[in-house]
Amino acid sequence: MRAADITVGKTYDAIIIGAGHNGLVCANYLARAGQKVLVLERRDVVGGAAVTEEIAPGFRASIFSYLMSLLHPRIIRELDLKRHGLEVLPCSDMVSPLGGDDYILFSDNVQKSQASFARFSKHDAEIYPAFDRYLSEAANIVRKLLWETPVDPTRRDWRTFKDGASLLWRHRKIGRKMYRIVDMLTMSAYDFLREWFDDERVMAVLAYYASIGTFAGPKSPGSAYVIMHHIMGEHEGAGGWGFIKGGMGSITQALAAAAREKGVDIVTGAAIEEVRVSGGRATAVSTKGGETYAAKTIISNASAKILYLDLVGAEHLPEEVVREIRGYRTFSTAFKMNIACERPPQYRMLERVRREGGLGNFTYPTYMHIAPDIDYLERAYDDAKHGWYSSRPFITPVVPTMVDTTLAPEGKHVVNLFGGHAPYTLKDGDWTKEKDNFRKVVFDTIEDYAPGFSSDVIEAQFLLPQDIENIVNLPQGHIFHGELSTDQLFFQRPVSGYADYRTPVKGLYICGSSMHPGGGVSGIPGFNAAREVLRDIGGRRA
Repeated sequence: MRAADITVGKTYDAIIIGAGHNGLVCANYLARAGQKVLVLERRDVVGGAAVTEEIAPGFRASIFSYLMSLLHPRIIRELDLKRHGLEVLPCSDMVSPLGGDDYILFSDNVQKSQASFARFSKHDAEIYPAFDRYLSEAANIVRKLLWETPVDPTRRDWRTFKDGASLLWRHRKIGRKMYRIVDMLTMSAYDFLREWFDDERVMAVLAYYASIGTFAGPKSPGSAYVIMHHIMGEHEGAGGWGFIKGGMGSITQALAAAAREKGVDIVTGAAIEEVRVSGGRATAVSTKGGETYAAKTIISNASAKILYLDLVGAEHLPEEVVREIRGYRTFSTAFKMNIACERPPQYRMLERVRREGGLGNFTYPTYMHIAPDIDYLERAYDDAKHGWYSSRPFITPVVPTMVDTTLAPEGKHVVNLFGGHAPYTLKDGDWTKEKDNFRKVVFDTIEDYAPGFSSDVIEAQFLLPQDIENIVNLPQGHIFHGELSTDQLFFQRPVSGYADYRTPVKGLYICGSSMHPGGGVSGIPGFNAAREVLRDIGGRRA
């Protein structure tokens, strides 16, 4: 729908800025509670960072997010997303090449992971079930906290006291297990894993997750928590890690279809110029196209940094909020490459892993990690820490077309590469001159393990942090809307005092990944924000 399609004089209870997945989740739950909702999207396609678009004639790819892992089954079930076209396809166990024909495998099946680890360390294989239980128990604690609205521990009003006491009571059985969360929030991934494992190839299997989407290495303090953030997904019937049929855009298309069925209007090509504030309250939004829409409630799915500094303006905000949001860390070093190719990478270890039965029912490893040991991961970070791109980046190659034939012509394939590190800005360098050089580094890294892959490439879309920022309006291209560090989590995300999805401006809320619990295609920030909006207006609960 375009702005011209809106009925003249139509009024709304709530306006949502941005049709990314959290904005659409929020819209669905508000409409479900009887609210009249308008969603305004700056691009010509809904979805934010969960979109499927053509990268070459006949080839479509998940441009930004690329695997289904965190979308919560409650949201899938309550919004009936399967009826609206959501279908999860299986993904192979993770396989990491180690050089030559050697590899290590990581599976949801504990015994299968044990068998792989045992080739490198008998001790690590024996201890792994205990570690898996330990990590799962910690993840279960955090999963419950995902749905909580962070309280401000500095407030002294009755409502805050009641909410804080209620939160503590609900989680009273956590007990001493809370120390596990404290450890992960403060320890490096390497130090945390070293307490359990001996072999650095085994450790790298898990430490890899600590670097995904973050400007950190496995030896950076606090990086242990990011491991857990990536494994917190819960799934029932939909499968665990998997591909979405039709690409990640099918998630947001299903959410949009569900929202429209509930009466939500979604307008594309409607970039917001300003959130209008009068008397300390948000009253309307104005688009760059000259349209103005008014509502009692305005909810932003845009980055908190963009909302506060660009759309609202410092003049309407407390000085402390302005200072903190300017300091909110979004510096990104993640890159993405979407490749149309004749065939997927032919890894040196491919025949061996097939022969040893590591792929199960799969004929090809659809999900890979390239980072053979801890030092490899740390060196990739060291390059970026000193202002340059990694000379050997860590890379996640996935091949959705092994299970999804809708994305490429028959017999052809799409390969998604996600990795790091490629700093948003280079020290004493310029990406306009270095992008092609780094592209060669990425292909050279793949070819270390899969010789000849470059000759199979038909076309490749290469996205650096600046490209991601330009396309989907994420400051500095940060896929999580901000670092997942202790000072930017829970009641300090994105700024202290306003982590409860509200803002200093009355009637203005934030529903995106800048808020608790952070990034990833989970839909939980959108759900939580809708709950708080309905709580404030006295509507039915989400």
